[in-house]
Amino acid sequence: MLDINKKQKSICPAGSFLFHNWQDPHLNKKESYSARGFHIEFNRNWYKERKLDLTLWEGSTLLFNPKLHHLLGQLYYEFKCNDSSSLLSIELLLLQLCEHLEKDYVDEQAPKPNWIRDLKDILNDSSEGLTLAELSAHLGVHPVHLSRSIPKYFSTTLGDYIRQLKTKKAISHMMNSEHSLSDIAYLSGFADQSHFIRCFKKYMDTTPGNFRKKVNQG
Repeated sequence: MLDINKKQKSICPAGSFLFHNWQDPHLNKKESYSARGFHIEFNRNWYKERKLDLTLWEGSTLLFNPKLHHLLGQLYYEFKCNDSSSLLSIELLLLQLCEHLEKDYVDEQAPKPNWIRDLKDILNDSSEGLTLAELSAHLGVHPVHLSRSIPKYFSTTLGDYIRQLKTKKAISHMMNSEHSLSDIAYLSGFADQSHFIRCFKKYMDTTPGNFRKKVNQG
């Protein structure tokens, strides 16, 4: 997908999460035949009724926090389930999504060392085979300082953040029914399928097989 607004054009590869403010007109274009999107629109009254901050977010931006992608994946799963408990689940997930969006925005505004962004770029590209010594040398940051700083800026351990990123990639691959679960585990960076299933259930509250079956039905 290609998103166009007044300030910029954003290429949205599979699995992208794009936020838009009300005041920011934009246009989405399909850049491939198989491109598709899932849109969630909030109106002002929904925010006001739940006493959420209407002024916090401005403009449009691509979001990269894997926790946000997990919540969006769960929302889409419930949308596809569409059973007697889906409406309640969707309402709760929307509130969680807004809460994490606000926290993510506040965290992004807080001052942080430049190497944090570099580290996130490295991990998003690939985390396979990385050692603490290699990360330290590449970033120019002492290993001890790295170990102390990562929980502060990532709100979790490095290992957990990496597993979150792998699960985020798996969610995107789930939309392609041509891939087997073993293929998805490999493409997402998991060592084996059993590890993939354990991590996916931890972050998504369902198995990879059940998730793929629901999101690709209809």
